[in-house]
Amino acid sequence: MQIVTLAQRPDLTEVLERPELNPGPELMFHDTTAEELWGDLAEEFGDYQLALLNGDDVIARAHAVPLAWHGTPDDLPGGGYDWALEQSLADKAAGRTPTIASALYIAVSAHHQGTGVSTRMARALRQTAADHGLSALAAPLRPTLKHRYPLIPMAEYATWTRPCDGLAFDPWLRVHQRMGAHLLHPCENSMRVQGSVADWHQWTGMDFPGSGPHVVEGALSPVTIDLAADQGHYVEPNLWAWHPIT
Repeated sequence: MQIVTLAQRPDLTEVLERPELNPGPELMFHDTTAEELWGDLAEEFGDYQLALLNGDDVIARAHAVPLAWHGTPDDLPGGGYDWALEQSLADKAAGRTPTIASALYIAVSAHHQGTGVSTRMARALRQTAADHGLSALAAPLRPTLKHRYPLIPMAEYATWTRPCDGLAFDPWLRVHQRMGAHLLHPCENSMRVQGSVADWHQWTGMDFPGSGPHVVEGALSPVTIDLAADQGHYVEPNLWAWHPIT
């Protein structure tokens, strides 16, 4: 297996958009900020966009962006994923020198899930940040099992631990703990998805006969439906993790 960047292999940019490399609930792929800016990453930060090749097949992807961040880890903002995406492009346009990187997305094809590939890709993102002389990799984490508990606040969910070893209850949080990351505070407004009621029906397969908060499969918090305005709004909380690079 070999990890390559989109700077090395720009021909893989379209390959990474194949459905098998984009598992997860459909709503994740309609984030308002990402719909506007994601397409710029391959050109602007191609050396931070990674693909794992098994022979000629791409079996995993990982994405990050550099940031000119001069605050402390505890100061990382509530914007999370959307903030990192916007800030990275603003920093580059302004000519600011990056100090850290922020992970954005890791995905593994179904046939290779549960084999340690996601950990390998997380380590690769941290190594990429190190190779660029950056001091840390921050990551707005989307906990694997949080969608089963959409009514539990992220701050509370992040405190759940396993009695056997005291590590996080959530397997994706444990991956980062075992890599030496510090789990920080929630980024409550990490992603935002807005759409008509018909859009939400298409994305979820659900009917929404009444206004108000709705529990939707795959969502980490309820989706708010307003029938009078013909709008559904989803705000996703993530959890900041901080990987210092020494």
